[in-house]
Amino acid sequence: MEALLPVLQGHPGLSVIAFAVAFRCVHHLLRNLPVPDEVQQDAFRFWKWRNLSVSMVHSLVTGIWAVTCLVREPMMRQEIYSYYTPASYLLVCVSSGYFVQDACDIILTGHAKGSWEFLIHHFLVLCSFLYTLFTRHYVAGATIALLVEVNSTTLHTRLMLKLAAAQFSPFYGFNKLLNVFTYVCFRLSAQFFLTWYIAHNYSWLDHAGYFMVTMILMNIMILIYFYRLLRADFFPRRKSGSGATQNGTHNNSNATPRFLND
Repeated sequence: MEALLPVLQGHPGLSVIAFAVAFRCVHHLLRNLPVPDEVQQDAFRFWKWRNLSVSMVHSLVTGIWAVTCLVREPMMRQEIYSYYTPASYLLVCVSSGYFVQDACDIILTGHAKGSWEFLIHHFLVLCSFLYTLFTRHYVAGATIALLVEVNSTTLHTRLMLKLAAAQFSPFYGFNKLLNVFTYVCFRLSAQFFLTWYIAHNYSWLDHAGYFMVTMILMNIMILIYFYRLLRADFFPRRKSGSGATQNGTHNNSNATPRFLND
C-alpha cells in the first residue's frame, strides 16, 4: 500500500474519479441481485433500493476500514491535523470517489430536488475530503469522520426494510435499537469529538474557520435527523384516513430524509 501512496498523492483528483468509476461498476454489478417484489412495483423504490445497495457496500467497507485504521494507529486520534498512514489516505480517496458517484447518480437520475439535503451533505463532505487529499492535512480527521459509516450500515438496513415493507418484522425492531446505539457511539460522538478538536486548537489550525462552520452545520443536521429518527421509530404519529395503505403504513413513508442514506 505504501508503494501506491505516491501515485494517489501525485494525482488525488484522478484517484477520486477512478474510485467513482469503480463504485459505478459496483452499481452495475449489484443489478444482478434479486429485489423484493414491493420494490419492483414502484420506480422510485427501485431506484432508491439500488442506490442504497451501493451505499451499503461503501458503508461496510469504509466503516470497518476506519475503525481498523484508528485502532492500529492510536496517533491518528491525537495528531488529527498532521498524522496519517497510507491506509488512511487511501480510505479518504475511496470514500471521496463514492460521494462523487452517489451525487452524480442522484442528479443524473432526476432525484436532486427531493434529495437536496443529501446533496448539501455530500458537498460539505467532498469539499473537506478534497482539501484533505490535496493538502495532506486532516487525513486522520477525515478517518475519524468516516466512523459514521458504521452507523450508516444500520441506517441503510432500516430504510431497505421499510422499502421492502418489512418495518413490522422482528429484525426491524432489533435494528432500530442497534441503529440508535451506533448513531450515538459512531455518528454523534465522532462529529462532536472533531468539533471539540477544532475549537480547542482553533488558534493554530489551517482554515480552522471553514472547518468549524462545516462541523457546526453538520452537527445541526445530524441532531435534527436524530430527532426525526427517534420520532419515527419510537414515537410514531397515528395516521388515519385515505393516507393509510392496506398494511397500515402511510403512503408517504418513503419521504424519509435523504440525508439518512449517506
